Amino acid sequence: MKRTAVFICLAVLAACAAQGGAAKNRAAGKGGGMKTLKVTSPAFAGGGYIPAKYACGGEDVSPALRWEGAPSGTRSFAVIMEDPDAPAGTWVHWVLFDIPASAGGLPGALPKEDVLRDGSRHGLCWGVNEDDFSRIGYYGPCPPPGKPHHYHFTVYALDIAPGLPAGTPKGALLDAMKGHILAQGELVGLYKR
Repeated sequence: MKRTAVFICLAVLAACAAQGGAAKNRAAGKGGGMKTLKVTSPAFAGGGYIPAKYACGGEDVSPALRWEGAPSGTRSFAVIMEDPDAPAGTWVHWVLFDIPASAGGLPGALPKEDVLRDGSRHGLCWGVNEDDFSRIGYYGPCPPPGKPHHYHFTVYALDIAPGLPAGTPKGALLDAMKGHILAQGELVGLYKR
């Protein structure tokens, strides 16, 4: 009888540990829990050059983005655009969150406003050190002259709407998203001056 009770307790503990591990894996993007979003843009092909219209020397407007493959349970999306090739470190160009779950993408030339009409919120950006971030909205590629830089547009499908205030920087958004990322995808474009 005691052996049976011990065996049942061990079996229950093992099942709980496995379930907790699966949740951690989903949150960390490991194992089978993380799905991949397909992210595209009508403005440029993945791995191709971003047109000057979307950069600091042009109109500096955001490109349209499209995504597909959001899992059921998605309550919102977030987008972060970064340049890991910047000399000072990874440069944050755009932070947008609380994008409605019904969205299959974003139109181009979004206004540089704290809160958009659909409830999406812009975070602070423009730089490497979050203490120095001072801009709201999209600010496109603006590398120093030389080799091309890679610009990563990462889209996250979340099981929450973070509800953080506009002006929240990337780090605080990523902290709020921990354990809530159902899927993510990335579109990388190149730009050089």
